[in-house]
Amino acid sequence: MGPGPSCVPDEVYTAMSKYTLGHMDGEFIRIMDAIKSMLQQLLHTDNKLTIPVSGTGSAGMETCFVNLIEHGDPVLILKNGVFGNRMEDVASRLGAEVETLESEWGTPILSDKVKLALQKRSDKGKGPFKFVAIVHAETSTGVKNPIEEIGKLVHETGSLFLVDAVTSFGGLSLEVDKLGIDALYSGTQKCLSCPPGLSPVTFSAGAVETIQSRRTKVPNWYLDMNMIINYWSGATRVYHHTAPINMLYGLYQALYLILEEGEDNVYARHRKTHELLVSELDSLGLKMLVEPEYRLPMLNTVVVPDGVDEARVRKELRETYRIEIGAGLGALAGKVFRIGLMGHTARKENVDKLVSALKKIL
Repeated sequence: MGPGPSCVPDEVYTAMSKYTLGHMDGEFIRIMDAIKSMLQQLLHTDNKLTIPVSGTGSAGMETCFVNLIEHGDPVLILKNGVFGNRMEDVASRLGAEVETLESEWGTPILSDKVKLALQKRSDKGKGPFKFVAIVHAETSTGVKNPIEEIGKLVHETGSLFLVDAVTSFGGLSLEVDKLGIDALYSGTQKCLSCPPGLSPVTFSAGAVETIQSRRTKVPNWYLDMNMIINYWSGATRVYHHTAPINMLYGLYQALYLILEEGEDNVYARHRKTHELLVSELDSLGLKMLVEPEYRLPMLNTVVVPDGVDEARVRKELRETYRIEIGAGLGALAGKVFRIGLMGHTARKENVDKLVSALKKIL
């Protein structure tokens, strides 16, 4: 019940235990195509370049950045936690001209501030940013950023819109085409309830055109979409790298389970479990860090009461009750618990067990 990885259903483990096919095997290619189709369905996108990258969510982040950025490109990073900081770091390493807009940890990035930042650049007579990047669900703070409002502002300037959906995909509705998202990356180990090792990504037609019209080669060979796309599409596949076959079996099954339960049912389950947790914690006198409007259902940041040793509480939960929750990161270290209700973990019985254990420990 921490910030990931989440609990994995038995069906996913069973799928991963099946015999390994070759990465160019015709039957495996049919599995690849089915995964692409399910990702498109759950992300509500017609983007042809919608695939799982061979690597964790951080590899997905790097994939988006190395393919879209060339040296000197102006980019705007909207940040209010650890993972926004990581975006800034990666963009800087690639030689981008990075500007940032930061909100206090535990608070959202408001669209009014973004509008002012975009207007300020325009007033200086500068062209649009290459892209504007934001974390949808900031795992370090439990904040849901208003990407619906911000995406509209970004597209009005002619910039691409890049979204980190590592924690939100599978737990919150994501309508990529409707939201105008040009590049998005996620991870398997959060609300998809598959072990870590793959990162779903999707690129709009505009983002693909940007990649294909680069002046310079993508600086990362392994993550170069110009080459990887030839392995993941077309009648004839071109070998690029050996895909993690059994991990892809697991992702296939994980996506299937979400579709089988029904998207709306999955999102409602996350919301109801979150509401139950908040109510039960309130009865213990524990307060949430984030205001209700901007809380994530799948990652709950709980303020540590005065006089309580949060590390000792987490240790007791793990050793005595076999329950893992997360610690605060960065500016929130020692100040909050991070309780995950991701994917298969988002169930009433898990909340009941946790709350019962916390009552005894506190």
